[in-house]
Amino acid sequence: MPDKRSFYIDGAWVAPVRAHDLDVIDPSTEEAVAVISLGNQDDTDKAVAAAKAAFPAWSRSEPAERLALVERILSIYQRRADEMAAAISLEMGAPKDMALTSQTAAGTGHIRNFIEAFRHFEFIRPLGPHAPTSMVAFEPVGVVGLITPWNWPMNQVTLKVIPALLGGNCSVLKPSEIAPLSSMLFAEIMDEAGVPSGVFNLVNGDGSGVGTQLSTHPDVDMISFTGSTRAGIAITKAAADTLKKVVLELGGKGANLIFADADADAVARGTRHCFNNSGQSCNAPTRMFVERPVYEEAVATAAEIARNTKVASADQPGRHIGPVVSKTQWDKIQGLIQAGIDEGARLVAGGTGLPEGVNRGYFVRPTVFADVSNDMTIARQEIFGPVLSIIPFDTEEDAVAMANDTIYGLTNYVQTSDGARRNRLARQLRAGMVETNGESLGAGSAFGGVKASGRAREGGIMGLEEFMDSKQISGWSR
Repeated sequence: MPDKRSFYIDGAWVAPVRAHDLDVIDPSTEEAVAVISLGNQDDTDKAVAAAKAAFPAWSRSEPAERLALVERILSIYQRRADEMAAAISLEMGAPKDMALTSQTAAGTGHIRNFIEAFRHFEFIRPLGPHAPTSMVAFEPVGVVGLITPWNWPMNQVTLKVIPALLGGNCSVLKPSEIAPLSSMLFAEIMDEAGVPSGVFNLVNGDGSGVGTQLSTHPDVDMISFTGSTRAGIAITKAAADTLKKVVLELGGKGANLIFADADADAVARGTRHCFNNSGQSCNAPTRMFVERPVYEEAVATAAEIARNTKVASADQPGRHIGPVVSKTQWDKIQGLIQAGIDEGARLVAGGTGLPEGVNRGYFVRPTVFADVSNDMTIARQEIFGPVLSIIPFDTEEDAVAMANDTIYGLTNYVQTSDGARRNRLARQLRAGMVETNGESLGAGSAFGGVKASGRAREGGIMGLEEFMDSKQISGWSR
C-alpha cells in the first residue's frame, strides 16, 4: 500500500498540502497502527478539479466500457479479499473471519448486483404508449462527493463508488478518518483496474474539514452521505447554498415484532442479529417487541444468548464479537447502558464495564434489558453497540404503534407464522425496509429508510438511478 500520508487524486498518489496527521487506532489494543494525513481545502479543491476535468469524457464513455471496468474491479477485489479483510479487522475491530465472510463479502455482493442491474439498465426509456415520441433519459449527475462511515467500510464504499462510476459520474471519496485503510486499499484496486485519471479520487479527512468542503463546494453536484442523523442534517444545511443533490442514509432504531406464533428460533435469531458487528449496524433490530404470552420465555432466551456471546480480539479466529470502534463510542455506549439502569429497565444480561478477563480494548459486554418502556432513553436513542431492549405488547395494534413511535424508519422486522399478518404489518410499519421471519431482502434490493433515517435508496436499479438525473425529451425520432 502507498504511504498512508498521501491521497489518490487524478490517477496518482500525491502528498497532501500542509495537512496534519492522525493516528489510526486498533480498537482491540488501543494502539496506533497507522498514521494518515487529513486533507485541507487545497487538497479537496485538487480532487474536485480532477473530477471536473475528467467528467466530460467519462460521461460520454460507452456503457459497455464502464461495465468492463467494473468487472475488472470485481476480479481484483476478489483476488485481494484477504488483504481487504485484514485492513477492516485492524481499523474497526471486526473479527478476522467476519471481516472476510461478511464485511469484505458485502462489497463483493454489491459489485456483482450492480453489474447485473447495469446489464439491463435502460438509459433512454419511453414515457409510455400514450406518448410515443416522449422519452425519459437518465444522465450522470456530474462530480459527486461520497462520504462513508467506519462501521461497514466496503459495504458503503461499493454502494456509492460503483453506481457513480457506472452512471458516468466522477467522484471524490472521503472515507471515515477512523477506518481509512480499507478505502486506501480500494483506491489501489481502482488504480490497478485502470480507472481513468480523475474519474475516482480519494481524500482523507474529517467531517468538519473535507466533509464540509465537499458539501459546500460549488463544483460538486451531489453529496452521498452515510452516517449519523446529526451529521446528515449538518450536511444538508451546508449543501443548501449550492443547491446540490443530497442523498442521505442515516441512523436507525429497528423494531423486531415477535408474535406468539413465531418460529422457535425467532428470539435467538433477533438477539444475534442485534449483536452482529458488535451492534454497529444502522439496521440492527435493537428494539424487540414480544407478545405477552411468550414474553418471559423470550427474555430468558435473549439473556442466555447474550451470556453465551463471546467477546474477543479482532485478530482471533472463530465466532465472536470484537470491540466497538473507538473510546468515544465505548463511552457513549456505557452512558446509555447506565441510563437504562437508572431509568428502571430490568438488566438481565451484561451491563457497564469491560467483559470479564479484558483489561484493554474497546470491548462492550453483550447487554439485554427487559421491561423497557418505549419512552426510555435506550428505546429512543441509537446506541450503536450490542445492547438489546425488550418491550412487551398485548395487541397487534399496540405493537405497530410502538414500533412507529420513533424518529427513525430504516429497517423493521416481523416474526409470525400468519402470512396475512406479515403482509399487513409490512405495509403498516413506517420503514424503508421490512424483513420477515429471518428472510433477507433479495439481491439488488434497495437499502434505505424514511424519516430521520434519510431517504437514500442504495443498491440495484434504484441505486444506479440515485446517481443519475432524469431528462424529459419530446419529439424523439424512432
